[in-house]
Amino acid sequence: MIALVAIGLVGGFISYAYLAIKPPAPKICGSAVGPPVTSPRVKLADGRHLAYKERGVAKDEAKHKIIVSHALADSKDFNFPISDWKKGNSSSIPRQNAEFLDHFQEVLEELQICIITFDRAGYGESDPNPRRSVKSEVFDIQELADKLQLGPKFYVVGLSIGVYPVYACLKYIPHRLSGAALVVPLTNFWWRCFPSKLSRDALNGLLFQQRWTYRVAHYTPWLLHWWMTRNWLPSLNRLVGKPDPFSRSDLEVLEKLADAPQPDPGKAIQQGAHESLHRDLMVAFGRWEFEPTDINDPFPGNEGRVHIWHGYEDKVFPFELNRYLSKQIPWITYHEVADAGHLLVYNKTHCEAIFKTLVLSS
Repeated sequence: MIALVAIGLVGGFISYAYLAIKPPAPKICGSAVGPPVTSPRVKLADGRHLAYKERGVAKDEAKHKIIVSHALADSKDFNFPISDWKKGNSSSIPRQNAEFLDHFQEVLEELQICIITFDRAGYGESDPNPRRSVKSEVFDIQELADKLQLGPKFYVVGLSIGVYPVYACLKYIPHRLSGAALVVPLTNFWWRCFPSKLSRDALNGLLFQQRWTYRVAHYTPWLLHWWMTRNWLPSLNRLVGKPDPFSRSDLEVLEKLADAPQPDPGKAIQQGAHESLHRDLMVAFGRWEFEPTDINDPFPGNEGRVHIWHGYEDKVFPFELNRYLSKQIPWITYHEVADAGHLLVYNKTHCEAIFKTLVLSS
């Protein structure tokens, strides 16, 4: 009798644990239970859809086409200083921001740049990909470029954790690239190309919540949904709305951004946090098929350039790792910005420099 009770208790605990760990099904855009589709989308060969947004010069008239891969918990609608801010209520934009937007639009027109931002798999209005990997992201980008008829070559820009698709492009489709920019790029703390002490010190220098989230994503990805949805555990969710992960310069940027129209922050993960945010972390900090030092020079004839831009004050991904990496990879041009943190792309001077340098150096 006691044995039967014990078996029942163990079985009940296992059932409870399974239900707690198992993530809910995503609410796919356009389905009966999901949010509506409001953006242009392309249909991929596997049946999934990718939502996208065009900025700057019309793609049919542009000389340079740039595909931008957004950051964690973000979407194609993120606000960096581009003129589409003015499509809303321009009276709500401070005069100094409006002046920069006019100037930046002039830069885009002068250089004939079209910028394509898109919702990566599971984010915004793009269908989830339960098989998402570092490699799968690159073929999403390639197919998006082909569906939009961007031509045989295009540029790629990655922001923060959205850099891993750019590394994959450099590895798997360098022949399709005109150049690349990796802005405040993530570093996988378990890459073997880093000296163990350097990567260990960098990881230990992060906030407690950051360290534990990245470790769970790396060692026990099947547990990440449960970890991220428990308020009493140290996860990135505990840092939402707090200034702790940001540097002094980041906080100044956030103060300025508060004056500009902002996209709905919930829209990025409206189909479910697991297939967007959680899976992003699992892929980024999981085991890759390659490391950056395994990538051959994507532009052996100097027909393009690869740039890393990193803020010296970055508290999300420490600059030391990318500084080290750039010294190991001779075809990377490294830009370390002394007065910037993780949000350097939102600084109007740095933003303009990133795009100008990308197209003028290739």
